[in-house]
Amino acid sequence: MRQKHVPELSSSSTFTPFSLNPDTLGDLVQSRDVQKLHALGGVRGLEEELRTDIHSGLSLDETYLDAWAVSTNTTSADKVIVPERTSTAEPQHDAFVDRRRYYGDNRLLAKPPPSFLGLMWAAYNDHVLFLLTGAAIISLALGLYQTLGNTHSANNAPVEWVEGVSILVAIVVITLAGAANDYQKEHKFRKLNKKQQDRNVWILRSARTHEVPISEIVVGDIVHISPGDIVPADGVLLRGHHVKCDESSATGESEPVDKNPIETSSAHDEGSEIDPFILSHTKIVEGIGVLLVVATCTRSSYGRILLSLETDPGFTLLQVRLSKLAKNIANFSGIAALMLLVILFIKFLVGLRHSTETPSEKGQSFLNVFILALTVVVIAVPEGLPLAVTLALSFATTRMMTDNNLVRQLRACETMGQATDICSDKTGTLTENKMIVVSGFFGVTSQFTDRTANPEIPGGEKKTSKAGCMDSLSKETIVLLKQSIAINSSAIESQEDYLGLGQLDPNRSCVEIVDFLPFDASRKYMVTVVKLPSGSYRAYVKGAPEILLGKCAAIIVEPMQGVQIAPITETDSQQVGQIIARYASRSLRTFAVCFRDLDRLPFKGDEGINFDEVMNGLALQCILGLQDPLRADAWDAVQTSHKAGLTVRMVTGDNHLTARAIAEECGIITDPDDVVMEGDEFRALNEDQQKEIVPRLKVLARSRPDDKRVLVQQLKDLGRVVAVTGDGTNDAPALAAADISFSMGISGTEIAREASSIVLLDDTFSSIVKAIMWGRAVSDAVKKFLQFQITITFTSVGLAFVSAVADSSEESVLTPVQLMWVNLFQDTLAALALITDPPPCRILDRKPEPASSPLITSNMWKMIIGQSVYQMVVTLVLYFAGAAIFSYHGEHQKSQLQTAVFNTYVLMQIFNMYNNRQIERSFNLIEGIHRN
Repeated sequence: MRQKHVPELSSSSTFTPFSLNPDTLGDLVQSRDVQKLHALGGVRGLEEELRTDIHSGLSLDETYLDAWAVSTNTTSADKVIVPERTSTAEPQHDAFVDRRRYYGDNRLLAKPPPSFLGLMWAAYNDHVLFLLTGAAIISLALGLYQTLGNTHSANNAPVEWVEGVSILVAIVVITLAGAANDYQKEHKFRKLNKKQQDRNVWILRSARTHEVPISEIVVGDIVHISPGDIVPADGVLLRGHHVKCDESSATGESEPVDKNPIETSSAHDEGSEIDPFILSHTKIVEGIGVLLVVATCTRSSYGRILLSLETDPGFTLLQVRLSKLAKNIANFSGIAALMLLVILFIKFLVGLRHSTETPSEKGQSFLNVFILALTVVVIAVPEGLPLAVTLALSFATTRMMTDNNLVRQLRACETMGQATDICSDKTGTLTENKMIVVSGFFGVTSQFTDRTANPEIPGGEKKTSKAGCMDSLSKETIVLLKQSIAINSSAIESQEDYLGLGQLDPNRSCVEIVDFLPFDASRKYMVTVVKLPSGSYRAYVKGAPEILLGKCAAIIVEPMQGVQIAPITETDSQQVGQIIARYASRSLRTFAVCFRDLDRLPFKGDEGINFDEVMNGLALQCILGLQDPLRADAWDAVQTSHKAGLTVRMVTGDNHLTARAIAEECGIITDPDDVVMEGDEFRALNEDQQKEIVPRLKVLARSRPDDKRVLVQQLKDLGRVVAVTGDGTNDAPALAAADISFSMGISGTEIAREASSIVLLDDTFSSIVKAIMWGRAVSDAVKKFLQFQITITFTSVGLAFVSAVADSSEESVLTPVQLMWVNLFQDTLAALALITDPPPCRILDRKPEPASSPLITSNMWKMIIGQSVYQMVVTLVLYFAGAAIFSYHGEHQKSQLQTAVFNTYVLMQIFNMYNNRQIERSFNLIEGIHRN
């Protein structure tokens, strides 16, 4: 590289690729000081200092940057180009290397995972295990003393130390197994959290829009924002229309905050309320625009807050209930162990008078009693119960990913099993969300219907094809239609060919947009005002035809000859109304396209254009009917929901006729008494009337987002467990109010996804049914393990207590080592086997269980008590009468009998595990065993 002249610099100067350091930019956004922003040169200053382009964005070819010399004695930057690069790597293999090195990327630092040794300590950190370890060490010491200090015969091997070692090995194995389970759980949840945090945004680079993950954003990027987006990084608004942010997550301010582009502020606006600063992780509730990223990662406002927090995931309701049950069982086992210790200790003291044992043997005998009591506590305390829920949730959430359900909140997974109602959207959930124009009406003379897309249309409609109709329109009408669709749209880019009009994107860059009113669910229309070459203005409007028709004063009369408008007559209104009703009866979504020419714009004080006045006197251009086909699996999914005891309700913005047609087609309306109501009518009811109508309400049409929230609340007040789907920003209140909330992974906004507990990755209703299946599977899995664990607890404690008290040598039918082995078996292997059973399809053949239902049902108690009595009788008979039954008299045969008793007990647990695979009344114990 040819050397350039480098001025002499003092030793106090440093070389950096940028003159603004990251902390300065972070503090600028935090202070929201417009004066500081203008002191940096405003838009042009930031553009220069961050080495970006506000019109085309960062260059995709950027890798390394020449450095600027920054003196430590001054705040200004002396821009000196130096020939050295900041890295020796080849630039073509890396993007934004210097920018990432200096400002960082947008990846938040994740909390390091716990080490395996840390997990082992957490598994071992239990006072009972501490006592058992101490007792095992004492037992080992006494055993070694007996082994090394005494002489043994050939038939009496020196094995006194084995029991102490065996207990220590059992403790180590239990600790390792618990740590391995925790490690696997941690690994799965980290993968799940990483998936949850993955989302993309639209940015401008090299004059083209690109969709990139939020982690790839760097300082200097130009980011597009629109309603429903969650801002990925701190920035300043460059351009925008009516942008409002919900900053409650960052500042606690509940009201949306107006944001103004930098150009609207002045260097002399001290004390004004102009605010171009947008904080990361805040929500765009209205308007569209572009922002310049100035702070990312830990230097952004959200990153700084996150660094100061320690998040606690908390416990689910089922975990809390099981923890209480485990505590009660632990109290029972503690009392039983204490009684056992007292009784055996009394027997030990009574036997001391006639004992011929040495002092070390007497000490070992007492230690055996103590170890047995501690072991009873260890095996009886069901520490595996809360772990079982965690394992069940971990397994379910992982498998639900393959069924297109991303679980954001674990409690939702178990709550789904109790759901009684589903309030679903129509578009994208029950339908394919692929809007196809199949019918249209231009002016009062031209219309078309695409019979290939919808063959079952009434015969009274004209059979003109879409292409034939478009060819008959005049050039002026087609130009106006293309501009109306292309300009009045907030989509970033489009590859679709609408109505055979060709690509529409170039039409946007050819006009000067004066102002823009984005679409809103409550308004149901959007407006774009542009300045025409003649100096006048034109407003392009599109939205719900029943709303816009009342605002129209004119209509295009001869679209085949040109854009000629005439006052709209009563006959015209009736004709258009009939067409809208006809389209709606065919399940078509309709929208009107209007426009209005103005010589000058009406203003409303300092608030800008008075859109209310602009909307008076519109000219109707056309009515278009779009078809969104029903998903192929929608009908089956709705019928499965009905069979599972769930009530499906549809909440949509479509009109009454369209909503009813779709609801009947997918099987939501099944009874003549089912109610279909529009939002206006629903809002007019008082609270008591709403409660009366809600149980029969199956379709809520032309609804506002708040209508969905009220419906959810009314259902919850009636004791129902409600699941809700939502995709828009305004759905957030209803999603937050629901017991289980589903957001759309494809069509949903970031705000909706943040407010939801489960994200539907494919936006389909059938995925909701699968989530219900897994929710019930979690509950069933826990009950299976609970039934199995309590049976082992009752039998092990009962056998140890009865046999040790009844035996003259105070020995239990099961030794401490054997009890520890059973504990390892029940808490790990059995838990994994029972909890990882996939749900059978018949799990949806029963009604949902209420949240207040007991953890242990009457059928489960029958199984627990029956199995406990059976196992105790068989084991005790073998232990006390086995020698007589099998004629065992020698010492070696007695050892074989001890082994036979233990193996019999273990085999009964294994077969009982098969019994517990079915908590319902089923005789097929191996059903579905090949699927686990």
